[in-house]
Amino acid sequence: MDAPDTLKAEVKKLLVANLMLQVTEADIGDDLPLFGPGGLGLDSVDALQIVVALDKHFGLKIPDPATAKEVLQSVSTIASALNRRAGAQTAANN
Repeated sequence: MDAPDTLKAEVKKLLVANLMLQVTEADIGDDLPLFGPGGLGLDSVDALQIVVALDKHFGLKIPDPATAKEVLQSVSTIASALNRRAGAQTAANN
């Protein structure tokens, strides 16, 4: 997978584009909470859009609400999930 900073930048770009956020990619900190007060303040509709976008752009499947809650905490947690997926694919192909 891409370098961590590049991957996080791609995730931020995806969030801004798919959710039509009123902030720029630069305004989104790697560990800024995506949901709730003190973060971006996203809601459940946004979560669904993120899940679909991650599947479409990266092939990342988020099968259930518990996984979504774990993965969709911040840009960093999304990037970690993408890296785990890439690692699993590499291992499966060897």
